[in-house]
Amino acid sequence: MGGTPRLALLSLGIPDTLPPHDVDALVGGFLEVATKHHVTLAGGNITRSPGPLFVDVTVTGYARRRHILTRGGARAGDELYVTGDVGAAAAGLRWLREPSATSVAGIEACADRHRRPEPRVRIGALLGRNRAATACMDLSDGLADAVRQIATASGVGARIDADAVPIPQAARACFAAAGLDPVTAAAAGGDDYELLLAVPRKRRGRLATVIRQSAGVPITRIGVLTQEPDLSIVRNALAEPLPEGFVHF
Repeated sequence: MGGTPRLALLSLGIPDTLPPHDVDALVGGFLEVATKHHVTLAGGNITRSPGPLFVDVTVTGYARRRHILTRGGARAGDELYVTGDVGAAAAGLRWLREPSATSVAGIEACADRHRRPEPRVRIGALLGRNRAATACMDLSDGLADAVRQIATASGVGARIDADAVPIPQAARACFAAAGLDPVTAAAAGGDDYELLLAVPRKRRGRLATVIRQSAGVPITRIGVLTQEPDLSIVRNALAEPLPEGFVHF
């Protein structure tokens, strides 16, 4: 984290059954995001696929060595913050799969979060430049996974405040309609593409500078890294195990 993207390669494996307008919409969405972040589509490949559709993206960029944020630089006592909110993409996907079972007010916005994620490129670069954070990771596989990755790489534990986790109301209602605990479901869900960052208390001033320059994206304190190796969510003064994030294999 902390780099600036510049070039992208896009490869598509397209099945015969995919309508051409869907391909156009996919590439158009890709170019829209790339243009917003000043990334040039420099090449790639298109081939026929027997199914399903596959999309492969490679992005290159640059970063000064001292601006790079890894998962392993945090220490016990560092505070954990998250950009934006979490759980919207997972709720939106659930609704797209089960529209009649999980339809609630505002759920369409959650579906948009799943279909058109917004990478926090600017905030990541700002964090790298002003050294506000000691560690950082995106939430592509869920908040719980990111907490676990940073804690493991840094050799610490983590305690998350359930009441502090920013979850959109529509996502809470969607999870509840599906019989799920909203905090657990939001923490375990992926595709939010927000950032989790560890910030020492003495660098709160630097973080405040990032927040002022974040174009209105909120950054919320959700917990703290601990000396003890346990990973937990604290709710009503009781600690419960941190759920798993998305598991690929």
